[in-house]
Formats: sequence, structure tokens, C-alpha cells
Amino acid sequence: MLGNFVLVPLVIGGLLLLLPDIPAIRLGVLLILLVSCTEWFLSFSRLARGDSARAIAAAHVPVLAQLALLPIYIWLFMGELAIELTLGSHLLPAFFGLIITPLVLAWLTERLAEKHPPAKALVSGLGWLPVPLLDLVVFLIASSQASLAIDEGATLWPALLVFLLYLALAATIGKYLSRIFGLTAAAGRTLIFSFSTRNSFVMLPLALSLPEPWRAAIVVIVSQSLVELFGMVAYLCWLPRLISNSD
Repeated sequence: MLGNFVLVPLVIGGLLLLLPDIPAIRLGVLLILLVSCTEWFLSFSRLARGDSARAIAAAHVPVLAQLALLPIYIWLFMGELAIELTLGSHLLPAFFGLIITPLVLAWLTERLAEKHPPAKALVSGLGWLPVPLLDLVVFLIASSQASLAIDEGATLWPALLVFLLYLALAATIGKYLSRIFGLTAAAGRTLIFSFSTRNSFVMLPLALSLPEPWRAAIVVIVSQSLVELFGMVAYLCWLPRLISNSD
């Protein structure tokens, strides 16, 4: 909570100074960097010998916190204009239709699977689908936004720099918080993955609901997800040395 919802927003506030004064670019960076990942950072934590079991047990806390705090953060960084143009008439309906509704359906599916063995077998059999489907979604969205990425290329470079700097700063925050709170090496690595991975798969449908003047935010979010993916691969090699069992 301290890292993701206090220190990380302060870092993002500083990184915004590196961005051009284009509201759509700034909104895209805020939408993607202000919300921590709640799913695939668990896989990376496990690969890096982190404490993924503890992360799973606490996963509901950042989910609820980011849902409550995101509108407040956007208002603080962008003012009432962003709230009126996006949250008021576009993001809130998309949020309930594309996020809340699937969450409710997922909960109902779990309850059904608990009571009916055939449903449980079906859910277990479909367990391999999320990763390839997420890859397909990213590929399709990235492909559909290629022309916009080319048009906005000159303004996207600062955002890419911000994403790279963020990865380095997130690791630094995680390392020192781990030392301050006396965490184990495994817990510290998990903490860093929690700070560094962002919830692009939740923010993408929200960005896709934005009106035309804000469409550049989509490219920003897709770009961040690609930077993050390669960054996590680098983390797998770097974090065991950054936070070792001897620390």
C-alpha cells in the first residue's frame, strides 16, 4: 500500500515533467502507471523465486484500493477537465460494463463450479486459455493502432523514456522498502514485481472507450505493456542479484 499508492504516485508526478503537454499522452501514462498489476506479476514473482503465495493472499487489497483511488489521482494530476471528459461520460460506463460485469460473472462461475462437478471440470479445462488469449488481445490492439502509433511517433518517445525510467525507479523503491521493513529476499522480489508491473489489460478497454481526441492514450498503454514485457524478462536476470538471500 505504501509503495503502490503513496511512493509510486509521487514518482509518477515527477516523471510527468518529462512528457509533452498533450493531455491524451499524459492521461495514457497516468491510466497505466497508477494501477498495479494483480495477475501476471504473480507468474514473474514465481519465476524469480519470490513469495507469490503471500501476493495471492493479499491480491484483493490493491484491486479495491486502485479502483477507489484512480479517479482521485487523475483529478490531482490533470484537474477537472480529465474527470469531465473521460470519467464522467466514457470511462465510468466502460468500467462497469467491461470490468465490473466480468468480475461478477467470474464470481458466479466459481460458485457454480463449486457446486457442480461438470462445471468445475470445464473451468479447469479452460485454465490454459488466459495467457494465449491475452497475447492475442495485445497483438490485435497493437496492430489496430499501428497507424496511430506512426502518426504520434514523435510524441511517444518521451512516454517510452518515462516507462523505462519507471522500471528502474520501481525496483529501487522495492529494494529500499524491503530493507526498511525487514522483508525476506523472496518477499522483496515480489514487492518489486508488484511495483513494476501495471494493469494494462484492465486499462486497455477503458482507453478504447475514450472519444477521438484522447485516442493516443491507447497507443501509450499498448507501448507500456510491450516495454514492461521485455522489462520483466530483464528483471528475471537482475532481481536475484539486486535482492539476494544474503541481503
